[in-house]
Amino acid sequence: MGMYSAKVMDHFANPRNVGELPDANGVGEVGNAKCGDIMRMYLKIEGNTIVDVKFMTFGCGAAIATSSMATELIKGKTIDEALQLTNKAVIEALDGLPPVKVHCSVLAEQAVKAALADYYTRQGIDPEPIVGKLAEDCHGCEEGGSCGI
Repeated sequence: MGMYSAKVMDHFANPRNVGELPDANGVGEVGNAKCGDIMRMYLKIEGNTIVDVKFMTFGCGAAIATSSMATELIKGKTIDEALQLTNKAVIEALDGLPPVKVHCSVLAEQAVKAALADYYTRQGIDPEPIVGKLAEDCHGCEEGGSCGI
């Protein structure tokens, strides 16, 4: 496990904001059962602010760590700030990720965007002009391969 930073290991061993939000008004799920990483992000948005955020991730340690860090980075932020979240920001906040795990940070970014898209859809607003097109692929997992641990 030496290829992971102390921050990655901390967020894997003690993930923040785990669970479901029964009163979430934005829920996004991304991932691919074939590669084994699935993230579900729950947002509670009041006004223009993300007042609470939770996640449920099925996947490798890096997937759990990136989900955890992504929730920490957007909690208490405005929707606009959350839309600026990039996988690079998640990687930097975790003090780096091995190249084979970068796709996990991309999934975390996509999960946030999928939840925001769901929020807009529930408001009767077309999310695509705001959130952009959501990627559907698995970002670098080989066909039928696994992300491993």
